[in-house]
Amino acid sequence: MGGLRELAAPFVALGPSGVAVRTRLGQLTAGDVEVLRRVGAHLGTLASRDLKARCRDGLGHDAGAWAVRKRELTPQSSARWAGAITKATHDQWALARRCQRAHLQSLEAGVRMVRHRLSLPVGSKGSKKAPGGYRSRREWHAKARRLHVLEDRLERARADWAAGTLHIVRGGKHLARTRHHLPAAQLSASQWRERWEAARSLLQADGESGKRFGNETLRVSPDGEVSIKLPAPLKGLANAPHGRYILTGRIRFAYRGQEWADRVAANRAVAYRIHHDVTRGRWYLTASWQKPVTRTLPLTAALADGVIGVDTNADHLAAWRLDTHGNPTGHPRRFTYDLTGTAGHRDAQIRHALTRLLHWAKTCGVTAIAVEDLDFTAEKTREKHGGRKRFRQLISGMPTGRLRARLTSMADQTGITVIAVDPAYTSRWGAQHWQKPLTSTTRRTTRHDAASIAIGRRAQGYPVRRRTAPPRTHQSDGCGHRTVQAPPETPGREGPRPRIPGPRTRSVPPDTERTRATRTPNTVRDVRSAQERAEDSLLHTE
Repeated sequence: MGGLRELAAPFVALGPSGVAVRTRLGQLTAGDVEVLRRVGAHLGTLASRDLKARCRDGLGHDAGAWAVRKRELTPQSSARWAGAITKATHDQWALARRCQRAHLQSLEAGVRMVRHRLSLPVGSKGSKKAPGGYRSRREWHAKARRLHVLEDRLERARADWAAGTLHIVRGGKHLARTRHHLPAAQLSASQWRERWEAARSLLQADGESGKRFGNETLRVSPDGEVSIKLPAPLKGLANAPHGRYILTGRIRFAYRGQEWADRVAANRAVAYRIHHDVTRGRWYLTASWQKPVTRTLPLTAALADGVIGVDTNADHLAAWRLDTHGNPTGHPRRFTYDLTGTAGHRDAQIRHALTRLLHWAKTCGVTAIAVEDLDFTAEKTREKHGGRKRFRQLISGMPTGRLRARLTSMADQTGITVIAVDPAYTSRWGAQHWQKPLTSTTRRTTRHDAASIAIGRRAQGYPVRRRTAPPRTHQSDGCGHRTVQAPPETPGREGPRPRIPGPRTRSVPPDTERTRATRTPNTVRDVRSAQERAEDSLLHTE
């Protein structure tokens, strides 16, 4: 056991701290669309300039520089639009900084792994914890060249990190590079230009508590009327007093609509964002607001009615219900999803699988779901699993972070607590201790089903194994309890075993008489004995 790492204690995952709902902007006229395009393009241009100024400041940026940027943007838009633009720039810069740190750590891990494998003899085998040497001298030479490339990239990344230099493209680098490969992307120049302008457009404003309907810049009334405070250069497009433009259509939030209406009526802050989906040719409005984090239940209270252990896989969720003593009850359940296709399709698949999981939990009366606290950041590097492309694709495609965030948000509305556990050895120990005992002629228990039991038992604080080892002195309970299914004070824990029919002797197994009476002799000695007994019976009858 000395080679095993220390397991982290399970904990209750925090609930969501914000809410976001989206609806379609329908019944828009050609004039409405033109106004939205012009306002978004103007504010997007200002955001690009502000982002350039923020990147130029680097690590020397402070509150004073932020105020200077905001004052420069105010004459070209408004004070509130300038605040929204600078805040969006700050968030984008902070996100890029975190991504730069993650990229730096990935390069360091790659360089460290290549150096380790190059130091080993060619063809040497690896272990479960570390890969071995490269398979051939040719591969070793190619990886030696790649090491120099990674070291150069790492040196540049470290220099950029120290200087605070970031390389950000508003609209995304992927879309920018697609401009040079339009035939491969099956796009025309006009189609690409439309997507590029939509990605760089900016139509979002933060809410303000105490202001009318919670937002002075993008205002939505309780009856669904949407109005926009136009920037100073575009005030000539206004169709309402005070430089505002009111859209023709009305909106309605099908999800959390009453909660949104209550906030708007109380003039509480609500942030809005308008964006254009070029593929569908639709405009959407997203409303978001903060909410106090739900107080989490203590771990013991959440586990009062048992738990459902969930094992996350590349194409399905394996779940099994456990009672309060850690015993699996009923049959395992599987909730499948397909992670191919667009991001919207993948997200819908995850939501559908989690919805079915939560409905099943409510039906069972369980108020806790245990999931693994997975993080494959250090395990999916190309240098560690270079020859196992399918495996790298498998662990890269598992939506661990998104699934847990989505599950926490959805479970908060149903009153179900999400418990995160350490993922170490759950699949291995689950298959070792639970897969074979739970497999029968009518039920095939998979490795993933057994892992869900291990996850649930770890959340409850029980060990994964079914029983402790029998006493080494003799095979009885003379040395103490052998089971860890329930605490000693539980009634019926050491109840009488069911009696097996048959003679109660050590030498004769049960049902021996029935077996001897029905079996046929299969040796010469048995045949002779039968013949002698038959002859003796004839002599006595005479």
